Amino acid sequence: MAHPDDIEAIKQLKARYFRLIDTKDWEGLTHVFSPDVVVDTSGDGGAVTQTADDFIDLLRSNIEHVTTVHHGHMPEIELTSTTTARGVWAMEDELWWPDGSPLHHMHGYGHYLDTYEKAEAGWRVKSMTLTRLKREFD
Repeated sequence: MAHPDDIEAIKQLKARYFRLIDTKDWEGLTHVFSPDVVVDTSGDGGAVTQTADDFIDLLRSNIEHVTTVHHGHMPEIELTSTTTARGVWAMEDELWWPDGSPLHHMHGYGHYLDTYEKAEAGWRVKSMTLTRLKREFD
């Protein structure tokens, strides 16, 4: 049976995801995901990646030099077995591009739709889809 502490562990995992993206700790970020994670950011102008390494490569190519602030709110987490779960997170992010870039600032709102799996090393993100409700540019 799934343990109630698993929900807290998943919350900690997602918090670590947001922090590691904002601090650009790419090595640390690899440990948030299962190696075969599927990440879909295509609705945000991104892509669909099939591995943790591919997703991190995509992040690096798009936001390596961008100052970012990501917040996740109001998690809805359901344990679906002793080793699997799914979650929905309301999210808000802000991105500031370096001077001289075609973009200056974006403020976004949306949701993350995640699945998780518990492995020997603990909970990991198995799939993640980013959906956007709104993006504001200035």
